[in-house]
Amino acid sequence: MSEDETGPAIAEMSFEAALQELESIVAKLERGDVPLEQSIEIYERGELLKKHCDGLLKTAEQKIEKIRLSADGKPEGTEPFDVE
Repeated sequence: MSEDETGPAIAEMSFEAALQELESIVAKLERGDVPLEQSIEIYERGELLKKHCDGLLKTAEQKIEKIRLSADGKPEGTEPFDVE
């Protein structure tokens, strides 16, 4: 399956573009009107898109910082975002 048949290279896609394509793939698969071979190919692309989106989200989470407040409620700096 070439890039022309599947769309743009996943590694170059923004989160929004990858998510939109993933939603399109899910819709096609749910309709059930895609031939079996094509279903397998787009499912595999969907898995790659999902992994790409997960990676982009993880990167974004790592960049988020939360503001530390002093005892009197004033901002005094930042600390890493706690994902828990």
